[in-house]
Amino acid sequence: MPPRKLYFENLRVGDELPAMAKSPIDRVQIARYAAATNDFNPLNVDELQARVFGMPSVVAPSTLALGFLGQLVSDWARGGQVKKVSARFTRMLWPNDTLVCKGRVSDRFGEGGKYYVELDVWAENQKGELVARGTVTLKIFYSFEDENRFRTGQPPLIVNVPRESILVAAPAAPPPPTGTVGPPKPKSAAAKAKSAKEKAPKPAVGASRKKK
Repeated sequence: MPPRKLYFENLRVGDELPAMAKSPIDRVQIARYAAATNDFNPLNVDELQARVFGMPSVVAPSTLALGFLGQLVSDWARGGQVKKVSARFTRMLWPNDTLVCKGRVSDRFGEGGKYYVELDVWAENQKGELVARGTVTLKIFYSFEDENRFRTGQPPLIVNVPRESILVAAPAAPPPPTGTVGPPKPKSAAAKAKSAKEKAPKPAVGASRKKK
């Protein structure tokens, strides 16, 4: 059975990628990763050197988590082209850490026959603590028909799709209750007299009263 292909028309903002659990990180994996990247940082491969710097043991390269997130995306995005990747690392990785990689569709848009989805991806350790988070932008075909057009040298299928984002603006505060506002009602004669009396100057304390 051919691998499942990913098409723009079938994706919605908020769709989740199947979580991927990795085996515990071991020292052999750390050494192989160092050899593959040609980065033999002593903190990653030398136990004694790591202890000199106050580490309880060697530490795994943070970019190992990025590699796991890349595997999560490549397993899910069959036929998609990775156009942009960004990530930040929030916690150190240690031997025996077990990472679970997760992701979701956070944006989708299309214009001029080109269709893109943006993924929010992250990795958590066995304690549920965030160790890495990033975004991945993919370019994909709109549909099976769009892919066939590309394979046969035809123009792409044009469907303009406004950007849809998982980031929804907070609802505006409700307007204050409204009532019928009209001109002020005229005061009655009694009200006018009371108002004039309140505004009249009072005699100073200790002032003598005029005898009749």
